[in-house]
Amino acid sequence: MTEPKILATGLRFPEGPVAMADGSVAIVEIERGRVSRIAPDGTVSVIATQGGGPNGLAVGPDGALYCCNNGGFAWIDDGRLLRVGLQPEDYSGGRIERIDPASGAVSLLYDSCDGKKLRGPNDIVFDARGGFYFTDLGKTRARDRDHGGVYYARPDGSLIREVAYPVLTPNGVGLSPDGKILYVAETETGRLWAFPIEEPGKVRKEPWPSVHGGRLVAGLPGFQRFDSLAVEASGNICVATLVTGAITVIAPEGQVLRQVKMPDPMTTNICFGGPDLRTAYITLSGTGRLAAMSWPEPGLRLAFGG
Repeated sequence: MTEPKILATGLRFPEGPVAMADGSVAIVEIERGRVSRIAPDGTVSVIATQGGGPNGLAVGPDGALYCCNNGGFAWIDDGRLLRVGLQPEDYSGGRIERIDPASGAVSLLYDSCDGKKLRGPNDIVFDARGGFYFTDLGKTRARDRDHGGVYYARPDGSLIREVAYPVLTPNGVGLSPDGKILYVAETETGRLWAFPIEEPGKVRKEPWPSVHGGRLVAGLPGFQRFDSLAVEASGNICVATLVTGAITVIAPEGQVLRQVKMPDPMTTNICFGGPDLRTAYITLSGTGRLAAMSWPEPGLRLAFGG
C-alpha cells in the first residue's frame, strides 16, 4: 500500500467521490454548494452549482448523478481546518437531486417522505434493481438536533420509503457484494450497523434493545467518529473515520482488520476506481484535498459504476 498522492487542493470540504468512466472523479464541495469534477491531471471544473449542501453522490441507471443535499451548514474555519458547524440561518431544506452531468441541469427529486420533510440527506448507494438507499443525518442546532433515518427511493420520483428510524446521525451507507445486507455508519457513536434486506426498501429488524432494528457490526473505542463508507469486493467495509483521520477496514463479522491513517482528521469519504478497482480515492475535507492511493483489495463494483 502506497502513501496517498494528492490529486487536487483548494477544495471546500469535498465529499461524495465517484470514480467516473473517463478517469475523472466527481465530488461535491459542500461549502461551495456545488458538484465538481477532478480530471486526472488535477484540473477542477464545475458540473453543477445547486446551493445548499450537496453531500453524497452516486451514478444512477440513467447515467445521471444523484445527490443528497443536506440544505447547508454554518462553517468554522480556523485557518488550519474547515469544519462543519450548526444548521445555518440560510438552511434551504434537505432534498435528493438529479444532476445531468453533461449540461449541469439540476432537478428536485424528493424533499419529504410520508409528508415529513427530509432534514439532512447525507450518503447514497444504488442497488442492482435501480433503486437507492440514502441516509438522512438530520440537522443540529444550538440546543437541539433532529433524529436521523435511512430511506429507500426510486430514481423516477415514484416512491420513497422509510427503512429505519430513528438512527442517531446515520452517515455512510453501502451494500454487501450479494446485495443482501445494508450497512449504515453512525457518526457520533462510531458504530457500524447491518440490516438484512428482505426486498428492495424493506429490511429485517432486530428486536429491542436495538432502537432502529439494526444489528451492531462493530464500534470503535475512544473518541472516533464514522463518516462515509465503501465496500471491498471481498465484503470488508471501509469506513472513513473522523478525529483520528483514517480509513477503518471492518470484516462483515465485526473484526477491525486495520486502520489506514490519513493526513487529515476530517477524512470523510472513500471510493474505488481504476481498471482493477484498486485505486482508493479519499476526501480529506478539513484541508480541502482529494487523495488517491493503491489499495490492497479491489473495491466492490457499484451497480451502475461511474
